[in-house]
Amino acid sequence: MLKNIRIVLVETSHPGNIGAVARAMKNMCMTELYLVQPKIFPSADATARASGADDLLANAVICETIQEAIADCEVVVGASARSRSIAVPELPPRECAEKMAVDAQDKKIAILFGRENSGLKNHELDLCQSLLSIPSNPEYSSLNLAAAVQVVCYELRIATNTEVVKPQELEDPLANSAQMESFFEHLYQTLEEIGFLNPEKSTSIMRRLRRVYHRAKLDTKELDILRGILKKSTSVLHKKI
Repeated sequence: MLKNIRIVLVETSHPGNIGAVARAMKNMCMTELYLVQPKIFPSADATARASGADDLLANAVICETIQEAIADCEVVVGASARSRSIAVPELPPRECAEKMAVDAQDKKIAILFGRENSGLKNHELDLCQSLLSIPSNPEYSSLNLAAAVQVVCYELRIATNTEVVKPQELEDPLANSAQMESFFEHLYQTLEEIGFLNPEKSTSIMRRLRRVYHRAKLDTKELDILRGILKKSTSVLHKKI
């Protein structure tokens, strides 16, 4: 089950933090480490801080973009310490881990951790179906990257070692991140063509629409139906023109 859950670090500044994350993951039997544009890697500092988790560093997948790192994942969760104005479902680590323990039986999951100094940006959180937030001292809420990963990995270890409810089998698999992003591009183009989008408000409208479709947890067949509707809408519009 844990093999289906990957930790994705985005633009990590200090290589020592990558090593410490690898150590935290190996402590909890997690192996899937993805790195998006790390500032310095590989590095002797990373190896030293890994303290024996060199195999995780050696097998880490280096990606140019977050989209590349999560393309085949059906579930994407963003870790965030800051309160966000955008309406994204937010869960504490234990509840989030319990949900992921069920999903990981037959789905691939990515957990995104942002930059040490600024976390994930809003447009990066648009790729996530939910947020994971670790409760902490409101007057000092900043957690070290490896410490945050350790908390999440611990909860996942506990959740996957307990009996979980087997998910109901779906006739069609859930759409993965790459398929959803392709749909959102198609949706944007269609809304623009039919004159629905106002250039000044397009970002906020698309962000809300993303939340709607993420909550729906679309399978591939449902996504095909929606894209068929979009295609038909624009073809009818062009005939009228």
